[in-house]
Amino acid sequence: MWNNPPATLSLGSDEVHVWRASLHLEASRLESLLPTLAEDERARAARFYFPKDRDHFVAGRGILRALLARYLGAHPADLRFRYSPKGKPALVPEFDAGALRFNVSHSHGLALYAVTRGHDLGVDVERIQPRLEERIAERFFSPREVAALQALPPPLQHEAFFACWTRKEAYIKATGEGLSLGLDQFAVSLVPGEPAALLWTEGDPQEARRWCLHALDPGPGYAAAICVGGHDWRLACWQWTEEAGSP
Repeated sequence: MWNNPPATLSLGSDEVHVWRASLHLEASRLESLLPTLAEDERARAARFYFPKDRDHFVAGRGILRALLARYLGAHPADLRFRYSPKGKPALVPEFDAGALRFNVSHSHGLALYAVTRGHDLGVDVERIQPRLEERIAERFFSPREVAALQALPPPLQHEAFFACWTRKEAYIKATGEGLSLGLDQFAVSLVPGEPAALLWTEGDPQEARRWCLHALDPGPGYAAAICVGGHDWRLACWQWTEEAGSP
């Protein structure tokens, strides 16, 4: 699923690219990424108590800048970001002429970066944790999802829980509403083997038709999903390397 990117990288208006990257980088690579971060990003990195968390932050932001710079033909250090009232990041207008949109998720050293043009999107990746699904599902999922989860044989419930969780997170990130949009206010598919889908949203019967959910396979021990506005797009999945980040 995760291919090496072509030497010449292009992004059409009907394409969505998802990049997978490890945040466990060598010290020399972290040192080369740090100067590309903005002053506020470097200050934030310095506030982390644990070195591993600091290094993962530097890697995550540095890789994001390297990837976006390649699409834009810019230098990573020149990029500037703005944030919506709910905290969703975007490029400032001077870098947004091509309607470039992106979203990022990371969990336990693995990051996914989604990039497209003109489509709202959200991506989520989660490390599969010990069995907590019953308590979390009953608290946060919609009654429809809880019923679907409980109807599954116990061996399938763990996989279904994380499929549901990542799809819900991808959707609320795509809308830009974040956790201000209650997780019980909409439902997604979760049965193993069934396609990822937004099934229902409260208050607007047309909302679910606006979005396309797609399950991703980030590797053993992880679950992931992407949500994109509209259906006229095709997906390409790339593996990030140092060479891939060169503009």
